[in-house]
Amino acid sequence: MCVSVTFIAIVDGAITTVALPAIARQFGLTTAALDGVVVVYPVCLAMTIPASAWLVERFGGKRVLLTALTAFLGSSLLCGMAADLAQLVAFRAVQGLSAGVLFPASAALLFATFNASDQVRISRYMIIPQQMAPAAAPILGGVLVDHLSWRWVFYVNVPVGLPVVVFGMLFLTEHRGRLPGRFDLPGLLLSAAGLGAAMFGISEGPSRGWSSVPVTVSLALGAILLAATVVHQLRATEPLLKLRLFADRLFRDTNLINLVGLIPILGAMYLGPLFLQQAQGRTALESGTSTFPEAFGVLLTVQVAGILYARVGPRIIVGCGLAGVSVVLLLFATCDEGTSLWTFRAYMFLLGIAMGGVFMPTTVASLANVARQDLAQASTLNTVVRQTGGALAPVAVTTALVLSTPAAAVADPPVTAYQYTYLALAAVAAATAAFAFTLPDARARAAARGATATSRPTATAAHHENAC
Repeated sequence: MCVSVTFIAIVDGAITTVALPAIARQFGLTTAALDGVVVVYPVCLAMTIPASAWLVERFGGKRVLLTALTAFLGSSLLCGMAADLAQLVAFRAVQGLSAGVLFPASAALLFATFNASDQVRISRYMIIPQQMAPAAAPILGGVLVDHLSWRWVFYVNVPVGLPVVVFGMLFLTEHRGRLPGRFDLPGLLLSAAGLGAAMFGISEGPSRGWSSVPVTVSLALGAILLAATVVHQLRATEPLLKLRLFADRLFRDTNLINLVGLIPILGAMYLGPLFLQQAQGRTALESGTSTFPEAFGVLLTVQVAGILYARVGPRIIVGCGLAGVSVVLLLFATCDEGTSLWTFRAYMFLLGIAMGGVFMPTTVASLANVARQDLAQASTLNTVVRQTGGALAPVAVTTALVLSTPAAAVADPPVTAYQYTYLALAAVAAATAAFAFTLPDARARAAARGATATSRPTATAAHHENAC
């Protein structure tokens, strides 16, 4: 069920872009005027993530997951029925609010159900929707828009999601963590406003310009509110976001790797289509089929990483994976106008092989020292970090392209600008790889081998490892 939920939510976040031209024609607008349809989803998603842990602890993972999924499907149906842009943006916002609960709730339920040794095996399956969904979304969206209607980009969620809801109602086991205290309303207001403002500024910066008033105000306001959120959460008796979990070195370091490491990884995925279509003049279909091999590389490596995890530990796997990403990005930096599609596809496959050593090990290792009653909180923080890293990736790419392009050619960057951007991403990946080799993963290896399969580490044990 968690696999299906993840696939549906990720596809919906990526598929809408394909339908924008058709939506613009239907409503008599320009494609640029539909920017809100795309931006409102990640903004609203970020706003509800902080509340997800409390909801899971208060009402149970099963109830929260099924309620959020039902709301997501209902809003998908309403998006397809929207009569104008205002309705579409409003219903799209509800989709984002629901998705913000779906991701951490499904992860908390999944990792609370299985012990540490099983989590490695389960994560090998969870990576499938995480990789296949972004690759399949543009192709699926193109088929639906061309042969049916842009409305089916949203309608398709309903027949796919309803069986998942029924299955969850019949077979999903309820799970509750510790009984939460009073709901931290000030914490929600601060974190939701801060994350929403920051996400808006990050999402709109590349298109509106980083010096534009809406972007600068949003980023400044987001920074202030997020700083206030940190102060409030550290002082609160029952915080909405348990930031003290970052005191554990393994949890903190794996999240830092996800935050920074996602920039070169997702940045390469964002830069590839731009290079193919703008620098080489390829079609959208050629671009889509050339970036798709990355998913197969990831799926291959994840299976190997799952087998090696308990033997060598996440430190070696993640470090080697990020080092591999850096090397492949250096290969991309050699591409020019004459590079063949098959060469580019081969590089994408190699990038996927390297990426496969990053996602699963960091996710499983981040929870190795987390007490079972704090899994919902840990999953929420993991989701916040991953969403932030994912939002920063296109920002880094766009900024590097602009800095590498002469002022007179900003609208059409030369090939050298793409090459310099790949080099910048390779440098970030190399630095993150060096940091990954310092991970304190003894407890994670022991848990994966089943040494702590029936119990979580005590505070003393966790402290001992962090001191190593």
